[in-house]
Amino acid sequence: MPSGLLALLDDISALVKVSAASLDDVPTQVAKTTGKVSGIVIDDTAVTPKYVVGLDPSRELHIIYQIAKKSFINKIFILSPAALLLGFFAPWAITPILMLGGSFLCFEGYEKVHSMFSKHHDEAHEDQAEEVKVITPEQLEKERITSAVRTDIILSSEIIAIAYSQVTDQPLLTQMIVLFAVAVFITAGVYGFVGLLVKADDIGLHLAKENHSPQVRNVGRGIVKFMPHFFKILGYVGTAAMLWVGFEIITHGILFLHHQVENLEHALASVPALAWLAKAIACAIGGLIWGAIIEKVVSLIRKAF
Repeated sequence: MPSGLLALLDDISALVKVSAASLDDVPTQVAKTTGKVSGIVIDDTAVTPKYVVGLDPSRELHIIYQIAKKSFINKIFILSPAALLLGFFAPWAITPILMLGGSFLCFEGYEKVHSMFSKHHDEAHEDQAEEVKVITPEQLEKERITSAVRTDIILSSEIIAIAYSQVTDQPLLTQMIVLFAVAVFITAGVYGFVGLLVKADDIGLHLAKENHSPQVRNVGRGIVKFMPHFFKILGYVGTAAMLWVGFEIITHGILFLHHQVENLEHALASVPALAWLAKAIACAIGGLIWGAIIEKVVSLIRKAF
């Protein structure tokens, strides 16, 4: 009996050691994943501030919090379990699902670019003016949050899929901890920074008050003047990132395109910054073309039905 108990304790000790060694690798896996999803994080950060534009400034942080909360819940309770289940039962389904999400990003990105340059944009805006007038602030806020979460869930799906791809050879416990850590760190990082951005003008106004030194007031006024231009630039960056990330997701499922993008990156590998920029531009152009094709298909389907 004592020998059986000792054997059991030895087994438990060995299991604890294996688990500890596995968990030691978690920070490395999280760091590796964070680096690989940098483009998606840029997209998420650039796109989100637009959802609070034109709304009551006192509600900005509340809206950002609601988006962040739903994003975190989606990552933890929907996307992470889905990745683990698909990875176990149907790993072949992950790529097609992500390609659908990438196509949606390309479609949205194309529509944004089209609205910037379409000569009918102003007329369409005028036609919709009366409809906008009858929407209450509460309804508009709810619509913005819903729209933001819809875009975020696609970006979050790619983040979780990349995180999972880094730990497929790890024990289940390590996989779960890495996915949880990635969900926490990236959600907090992205939406914490977004919250800081949307309140930057308020910070500037506070610094510009008379009770501060002239140097501090100048900094405050500079922030207030700069932020509208910054958000405009950020909007363009967000649209470009949406196209870039969306098409890069699609290339993972089309080997020919994936190899072409990789060849372009390798050709400029001696200058890493140039290689990254060339890849981003090529993917953005590809995303714009793919988005235009989807828009034509959607238009034909709408006309047919």
